[in-house]
Amino acid sequence: QVQLVESGGGSVQAGGSLRLSCVGSGFMNCQYIMSWFRQAPEKEREFVSVITGDGVPTYADSVKGRFTISQDNRKNTVYLQMNSLTPQDTAIYYCKALSLCPDNYGSTYWGQGTQVTVSS
Repeated sequence: QVQLVESGGGSVQAGGSLRLSCVGSGFMNCQYIMSWFRQAPEKEREFVSVITGDGVPTYADSVKGRFTISQDNRKNTVYLQMNSLTPQDTAIYYCKALSLCPDNYGSTYWGQGTQVTVSS
């Protein structure tokens, strides 16, 4: 069973930076698509960024140019570097794995989330 553990959240002032990490375990020997989502208080969970197995990133318009997603396959870890943070980035950030494995294609796995709070 895939398990994801996020870390790196915290409280920063506007303009600051944080680096989130998501360490995965239980992966089978096949491809997973890793992504980040976030959920602000009283709002729906929203897409932040995704990275393909080939390392191609995609970003939500709200974070483009400020956030950078990357992955280290040897460490089963995906990162989210967040710069120029604003109070609107305050949310719980979740890591998600989408299985492309033949046995459970389309299965999704979520971490427990890490809180990011940006003060003005």
